Amino acid sequence: MSSYIDLARKTVLSKPVYNPGKPIEMVALECGLDPDTILKLASNENALGPSPLGIEAGREALADVFLYPENSAYFLCKKLAEVRGVIPDQLVIGHGSSEIIHMLCAAFVEPGIDVVMGEHAFIAYKLATLLHSGNCLEAPLVDFRHDLNAMRDAITPQTRLVFLPSPNNPTGTSNTEAEIVEFARSLPDHVIFCLDEAYAEYIDNPPDLRPLIEEGRKIICTRTFSKIFGLAGLRIGYGYCHPDLADLLHRVRPAFNVNSVALAAALGALDDEPFLEKSKATNTAGLAQLTRGFEELGLDYVPSVGNFILVRFQDSDRIYTLLHDRGIIVRPLKGYALPEHLRITVGTEKQNRMLLEALVEILAN
Repeated sequence: MSSYIDLARKTVLSKPVYNPGKPIEMVALECGLDPDTILKLASNENALGPSPLGIEAGREALADVFLYPENSAYFLCKKLAEVRGVIPDQLVIGHGSSEIIHMLCAAFVEPGIDVVMGEHAFIAYKLATLLHSGNCLEAPLVDFRHDLNAMRDAITPQTRLVFLPSPNNPTGTSNTEAEIVEFARSLPDHVIFCLDEAYAEYIDNPPDLRPLIEEGRKIICTRTFSKIFGLAGLRIGYGYCHPDLADLLHRVRPAFNVNSVALAAALGALDDEPFLEKSKATNTAGLAQLTRGFEELGLDYVPSVGNFILVRFQDSDRIYTLLHDRGIIVRPLKGYALPEHLRITVGTEKQNRMLLEALVEILAN
């Protein structure tokens, strides 16, 4: 009798499983703790919570959840086009920006196709490529930063996609606009370049590739409402590109892929400028607070421009477990081939202080 494994595609059997940061409720159950006392610094979520205007709009949309969502995301695309300085036909809305990554692989990746990415880049690129039977070509990073020359050298005639996150998760490093523009202009015509801008709102003057898209360069940029907008639980993101590429992605996009509450909340959050400014300021102060603390503790860390920091420990498994048992959740990175590191999300001033005080006690012992 055949098993499910016998019937499954071989790429499914060999594909790694994504392991996210542990949920608060799970740690509370494991450690016998009150969920309200647990500090989650594992998944790069906004320490201030969700956008108030986004939540208000989402609540209003709940009254109509008996209806299917508007499949084209017409109103959100219209608003995003105004905010991003593009036209609605250039936009594709996804169930998080990670779904845009999967759409790209669904449209362009098959057996024999190469996809170029950084060695320690966001793991979703690898997972989507492997799911569609593509080859992952991982260029080494230099000082935890993407080496664009190495990525260019990795491109083959069979390469169809190149993924570059800036800032990069999990290292927190970024490339300059000049470097990224030069890299994009140097790519061969058979390659589509995806610039992942999930953390772009946390940096000043992020790279702008819209002029290159207008020139006809094969480029797509992706963004998310999960990070600075604080809508991670609703799973909504978007990509902007040439209308011809957007049309292709719509062909592989599942119908009604984004729910109506998420569409409404994202639309409301786009108007929440005070919340975005406060979130960015809180993150900037939190980065400085944590880096000072890590330096005082003698810890090696990677300077970050995102809302998280990569920190090296001599015994990262032990540190992770001791923090976990105290109700502080951080992110181990064995899946990123960084077994000696933990990724720590920037919290509020109080949350950062709680983490540092816990580390002082743990490292003293």
